Order: sequence, then structure tokens, then C-alpha cells
Amino acid sequence: MSAISIECVASQGCRLGESPVWDEREGALLYVDITGRKVCRWSPATQQVQAITVDAPVSSVALRKSGDYVITLGTRFAALKWKEQLVTTFAHIDKDKPNNRFNDGKVDPAGRYFAGTMAEEVRPAVLERHQGALYTLSSDLSVVKHFDQVDISNGLDWSLDHKTFFYIDSLSYSVDAFDYDLQTGKIGNRRSIYRLEKEESIPDGMCIDTEGKLWVACYDGGRVIRLDPETGKRLQTVKLPVDKTTSCCFGGKDYSEMYVTSASDGMDKEWRSRQPQAGGIFKITGLGVKGVPPYPFAG
Repeated sequence: MSAISIECVASQGCRLGESPVWDEREGALLYVDITGRKVCRWSPATQQVQAITVDAPVSSVALRKSGDYVITLGTRFAALKWKEQLVTTFAHIDKDKPNNRFNDGKVDPAGRYFAGTMAEEVRPAVLERHQGALYTLSSDLSVVKHFDQVDISNGLDWSLDHKTFFYIDSLSYSVDAFDYDLQTGKIGNRRSIYRLEKEESIPDGMCIDTEGKLWVACYDGGRVIRLDPETGKRLQTVKLPVDKTTSCCFGGKDYSEMYVTSASDGMDKEWRSRQPQAGGIFKITGLGVKGVPPYPFAG
């Protein structure tokens, strides 16, 4: 087992970095800055970050089978053409809730884009509760609503056999599992598989490794934790030099590197001076496990 090493690869601090996704075609890491209203792409080859500014909080980005990307923007599912910097709306949801926005999103193994909503925060993790819902955008651009009464719709992923959907509603302090039907995209039989310890703070973004174990970024907990969804046990904790760790994904040539996004919103001057890398993107190597490549949106 090699030693774990943590490096800040992109230090232009995001206000609220989220949704890291490895883009194999570009050999680059995609992510968003939600409150900074930017979609970003970091290239390990050039060590540079390119960013596209958009007109609303942009909360997740995913690959698209036909090329380029899909994003969740405000309360819209949209397409993003990178070179043209062109955004095209597919669908608009939660129209009756002008204070809502999308949060985390991810594409399922069948190419559907799952994403959930939440009320805009008054300050980090403080908001009107039960305003959010979980949605799916299908390849025909129709939208399905799975359930509502969500506080902060967050991390999501699927088991290796595609029979279980994992999901986090942050203020429940729980990682949940659902039975999952790959053919229809339907979910059911919700149950909690892990409750966070006090020092782990708030569960945020999540990804899965090739051993079927979940990695969860702990917002205000300054760590990612590895969980066994079968036993509900925590297997590993990796601490980072910033408190506001928001999400994680695997990437690099063989998906053996982990990338972790972070935030700086809600930190005062003194806190920031203690954590100058807050809002940066971190690369963790030496974990000894690999990740699952992201699925592209089929529409």
C-alpha cells in the first residue's frame, strides 16, 4: 500500500466548488463553482483552469454522449457547448418555487441525468427546509419527479450491479440506499445505510469505487470517508487541509486518482487565513483503489 498523498492542483479558490467529473476525452477534470456561476475544466497537462461563466448558480456538470456537456443551472436542465460557450435549456422545473435551485446531479448507467433541488441558502447549510425534490431527465428530454420534501439534495451514485441507487439528503446526516430498476429508472424501498458521526459533520457529494465501496465528502468535516454499503461500516477516513470538502470523484488515466472539490463561502477572514487553500481542488493519490468512469447523458 503506497502512502496517501494530497495535493492542491487548482488553487483559484471556488466559492462553492462541486460536481467533479473526469472527462476522459479531454483528459481533464470538470467541476462547477455554484455561487461563482462557473463551469470549470482543469487540465493536468497544462495545470491550467478554463472557466465558462453562466447566468445562474450552476450546480452540476456531466458528460454527454454526443459530445460536450449537460449541466443543472438554476432550476433548469441544460446543454453546454464548451467551445461556443453556448447554453441551451432542455427543461425547467420547480417553477412554483422561485427561491429553489438545483444542487448535485449525476448520470445513471442507462444515461439518465438525476439531479435534485433545494431552497437557496441564507448562509451555508441554513435554508428553508423540505423545499427540494429529486428529478430525472431522460434521453427524450422528459422529466420525472421521484419524491419531494428534500432539504439539500446531494451525493448520488449506483452500485456496481446497477440494482441499488445511493443518495444523500444532507440535513438527514444519512447515506441512503434505494432499490433501483435500470430499465425504468424507478427507485423504491428507501433505507439508511450509514449515519454520520458528529465530527464527520454534513454528508455532501459521493462516488463509488471498483470494489463497490462509497466515498463521501464531509462538508465542514474536512474529510472524505469510505463506507461499506453492505455492512454500514466506515472503512477509512482521509483528512484534507480544508474544512469545507464538498464532493469527490475518481479520475486520471486509470481512475486511480481521487479529486475533491471544496468551498470558501461562509468563512471569515481569520478562518481563511488558517486555510488558504479553501475552495481549491485537491488530488489524492495512493488510495490503492480505482473508481468507475462516469456515465454520459444519452440525450
